[in-house]
Amino acid sequence: MQFHLTNLYLSPSPLFFTVGLIAIFATALLSFLAWRRATRPWRTGLLELLRLICVTFIVLLLWKPEWRTTIHPEQEPVVAILWDASKSSDTEDARLPKFMSLKQEVVKRSEFIQNILSLPDWETLSNQGETKVLRQSFSAVPEDATDQEVALATTDMNKALSETLRDYDNLRAVIMLSDGDWNAGEPPVSSAQKMRIRSIPVFPIPIGSESRLPDLDLLNVTAPTYGIIGETIQIPFAIRSSLDRDITTTVRLRNKKTNLEKTKEITIPANKEHYDSILWNIEDASTSTLELIVPLATGELIKSNNSNTFNVAGREESIRVLVIESTPRWEYRFIRNALSRDPGVHVDCLLFHQSIGPGNGPDYIQSFPENLDSLQKYDVVFLGDVGVKDGQLTPEQATLLKGLVENQASGIVFIPGSQGHQESLLSSDLGELIPVITDTNIPEGHYETTPSPLILTTEGRGSLLTMLAENEEQNPQIWKDLPGFYWFAPVIKEKGGASVLAVHGNRRNQYGRVPLLVTKTAGSGKVLYLGHDSAWRWRRGVEDLYHYRFWRQVARWMSYQRNIAAGERVRLFYTPERPKPGDSISISANAFDQFGAPLQKGTVSVQITPPGARTSSTTAKTIELEKTEETWGAYTGSFKVHQPGQWKISAKTSESDTQILETSIIVQGRELEIPGQPARPDVLEEIARVTRGELINSSEISSLVEKITALPKREPLETRVQIWAQLPTIITGIVLLSLFWIGRKLNGTF
Repeated sequence: MQFHLTNLYLSPSPLFFTVGLIAIFATALLSFLAWRRATRPWRTGLLELLRLICVTFIVLLLWKPEWRTTIHPEQEPVVAILWDASKSSDTEDARLPKFMSLKQEVVKRSEFIQNILSLPDWETLSNQGETKVLRQSFSAVPEDATDQEVALATTDMNKALSETLRDYDNLRAVIMLSDGDWNAGEPPVSSAQKMRIRSIPVFPIPIGSESRLPDLDLLNVTAPTYGIIGETIQIPFAIRSSLDRDITTTVRLRNKKTNLEKTKEITIPANKEHYDSILWNIEDASTSTLELIVPLATGELIKSNNSNTFNVAGREESIRVLVIESTPRWEYRFIRNALSRDPGVHVDCLLFHQSIGPGNGPDYIQSFPENLDSLQKYDVVFLGDVGVKDGQLTPEQATLLKGLVENQASGIVFIPGSQGHQESLLSSDLGELIPVITDTNIPEGHYETTPSPLILTTEGRGSLLTMLAENEEQNPQIWKDLPGFYWFAPVIKEKGGASVLAVHGNRRNQYGRVPLLVTKTAGSGKVLYLGHDSAWRWRRGVEDLYHYRFWRQVARWMSYQRNIAAGERVRLFYTPERPKPGDSISISANAFDQFGAPLQKGTVSVQITPPGARTSSTTAKTIELEKTEETWGAYTGSFKVHQPGQWKISAKTSESDTQILETSIIVQGRELEIPGQPARPDVLEEIARVTRGELINSSEISSLVEKITALPKREPLETRVQIWAQLPTIITGIVLLSLFWIGRKLNGTF
């Protein structure tokens, strides 16, 4: 509470005061004499009165009049002790000073703060100078907080300082117990500047260590949302080490319901981030809750960030594949056999045989799909030694294949051959999708007299596409033992943005080893290029084992995103697949009419419901996707997720309100407040400098009491309004002088 006193003050210098009084009296005397001699007494009297008012007004302005408002606080002087109660205070890196512990034990920051708050020095301060000491926490997480609220909890130092400044009008000083780390709100220095204006110093006491604690932090796990029953999925993860030595450990991936485990031995380098992956086999159609665990290392102090839990669903899925080839070469024959034997794949083959015409028999079609609704059903297209020429593909069909990949998230596999037909694709729209640059002077490629091996690149060794073994340790040896190839395509180098998984084992050029297994994204879809025609030789001695596994993985990898969420009228796919709070999700859709053809006219709307909310509640948000490609019924949009949990997505077209596609997006709930982060005393030091306070070490608390006691008592807050310098005052003076001049003219006085 406060009370105000408002007074009018004049502050003239002695000379101006004397001269002003003389001017007023002289003007009054002269005005009186002029009135006595006037022939028009009333008119002259008013004019002389106006003259006296003008002179008096000018003299008063020279005396600098001010309105002064003095604010007298009714509260007794307050010293506020603000202490950090956020989750970062659980970090165990605060060393007690000697006067608290001779061994200078290392305790949690929260325990250190409580020890500081219980010191008798604060009672001493309270008993001196009628000062009231208040203790108040900030950024505390409520005890009954939900998991989502805990994940979104933050530290806002600026809010703590500004609210203290607002609540106490007689604030003498602020003592802040904090690690200096903040992750929400405005920079705390903005409130510090306001405290400086009111002459309120801040004395921060830094808590915690400036260096990161010895720790292994499981940063993220980017698992796919689903996998095919009986297939293996790859689960990448990242671990950050702040230990001063390399750690060899065994990570565990565990099904929390069945306790089934998969392990992998890894080596984590000292003070670096380590990226790795682990394989997991999908056994049934249920949704499994998996937990990835990094064992606690010797010397590691933080246990809470060594695991991550996520969900993976199992699906029974039928992938539709189109294989297009010009001649029934060995590569085509065994790819067709491998895909036909896969119960999860429905394959159609189109064979442009030059002498006997299109191939016929089971799994064969006689011509290229005539319309979009027939073509859009294919998830993957295998394009063999085929080009844009008579008896094979037309330019229009090449354009349709490109649109299928870019707009409908299908995949395309290029497998060139020794006849060099694919060279003619370079002048078509499909040429943009080929992820390598080839030598057009030798379209027939290169022949080898001895078999050459494929060598995996670093990226290839970590890719699920090249995983031919049951575990990652055995995979390099399997690739080393695979039979080699005798022919390869005239590849010069990969294009920008492409990923090289394997290179020629014996051939180099000016750009390095020749890339022969290359992948790339194209629009919404994926592209794979295999630059030799001898994958069928991998069957030697093991039959279908490696050859079948490779092409099965290719088919599922290329169709994965397209089938994340597929309904009769709408198909949805989105990135990132495992978002975090604060991420913006790009969502794409393909819409179909009642006949299964791409939707030409109409709209697609998506309703987004955050975790814990009902679809009909006001928290659900509906967005209308923007049409990007009318021919293919492609739509796109985006939205931002702000909390972890399961976000429900419902999509429908304007043509059908009843056929609604429902899916969900799991937002990983990584907490914003992470224990183990180093303290930031530099932030506290800046606050102290701005407010003219002082950074205090824990061992100097007794001197802090003396510093606060020695602070001068706050004077009542005074505000001044300089009347003589205000615009209305200037206008008033001009008006008075103008009236006097007009009056003189009217009175006939010159």
